[in-house]
Amino acid sequence: MLVATAAWAVLLAVLTWTSVRDDPPTVREQRTLHQAGPVVDRAIGELVRAAGPSSLLELGPAKVAEGCRVTPFADGARLRRDVGVLAPTGTERTVLTGIAERLPAGWQARVGSGLNGPELYADAGEFVAVEGRPTVDGQVRLVVDTGCRPTGAGYTPATASATGPAAAALTAALGALGRPGDATPERVTAPCPGGGLAQTVRSAGGPGPAASTASLAALAGNAPLVDAPPVYAYRTGPVTVLAELGPDDAVRVAATVGCPG
Repeated sequence: MLVATAAWAVLLAVLTWTSVRDDPPTVREQRTLHQAGPVVDRAIGELVRAAGPSSLLELGPAKVAEGCRVTPFADGARLRRDVGVLAPTGTERTVLTGIAERLPAGWQARVGSGLNGPELYADAGEFVAVEGRPTVDGQVRLVVDTGCRPTGAGYTPATASATGPAAAALTAALGALGRPGDATPERVTAPCPGGGLAQTVRSAGGPGPAASTASLAALAGNAPLVDAPPVYAYRTGPVTVLAELGPDDAVRVAATVGCPG
């Protein structure tokens, strides 16, 4: 009896080791933040493509929150990235539904009714969730979230040089607002499904001379996407420029190039 029990224990150990080595993960806790990072980045690219260049407003910066609990005995971290999309008031459900229809079929994207309006839900794979909902008048925010998981080697965002049409559009907008060009703007990228990169180049200047979004009208060709002070957005060539005037005349400007449709 003792021999049989020992043999059974050895067999269970071998099967467990083989499963851990060879089987795909079955719960989020088996995938680290480092492993999930590329999944999140690709998901942002899919959302950018689905939103389309005429509706895309900006790619938000990656946010890593540490200190969550993977288990009662293990700390972890959570990665979130987001995309801002134009959705004129009253069209939020239509915009979210259109995005859901253009996402990969395997994501099983759907739009339902939430507490504060329509909400998009999807599964980007590897236990990475996607949600979208209206945030402020004229916009919806699409969020990709890993949930809490082991950190592993951590998340390293891709880098790109601040050159090209987005950087030029940012400099032009800052100049129109009476602000100097930003030598080290924040850069956020995502890989496009068909190749290339979507990119947001962002400048968040401090207080300065009084500025007005009206000074951007000439750059917008008097045809803004959003004209709801303190927020102003417009298209110039392949670039969407989003400007927000904050307290004490602080200026935040983002210039974004999306993915081909």
